Amino acid sequence: METIKYASEIVKELHRSVERIVEEEAETLADIILQSNKVFVTGAGRSGLMGRAFAMRLMHTGINAYVVGETVTPGIGKDDVLIIGTGSGETRSLIPMAQKAKGLGASVVAVTIAPESAIGSLADALVKLPGSPKDQASGGHTTIQPMASLFEQTLLVFYDAVILRIMDKTGLDSDRMYGRHANLE
Repeated sequence: METIKYASEIVKELHRSVERIVEEEAETLADIILQSNKVFVTGAGRSGLMGRAFAMRLMHTGINAYVVGETVTPGIGKDDVLIIGTGSGETRSLIPMAQKAKGLGASVVAVTIAPESAIGSLADALVKLPGSPKDQASGGHTTIQPMASLFEQTLLVFYDAVILRIMDKTGLDSDRMYGRHANLE
């Protein structure tokens, strides 16, 4: 298969994946974000990179958003939310973060393939995303892509869709968001 044909198949997979997201779960996430004082985003590996992109866009909307582990990230507390993007829901470094956030009175949202996972069971709200080759074993969504690429891509598209929903709910547009864009680049 040629490179462009691979890209075309990836787009088809993303379309099928996104169609399987439950709208009510997505809407709940947007509402939780808008009701929170501060939003903390985390994930490991490529899922963490998607979370970083999400936190950046949240900041552009005027939301107090932070990436866990950065030197300028404040403490989490009551009226805050921790959003964890995790395919397996079992990433060992993320489980204690969810526990600590809950212990400090914050809400936890898991965006995951596995709602029944350790992180899923700790979460106050869940968004189930399809998108892993592991889904194939249970008769779920298949992919030509390696490892968890489809989950990670779906995660980024989903996060961007949540941003659009927040923009819609708050009457925000891209022109106003540019005022918060980095200007020391």
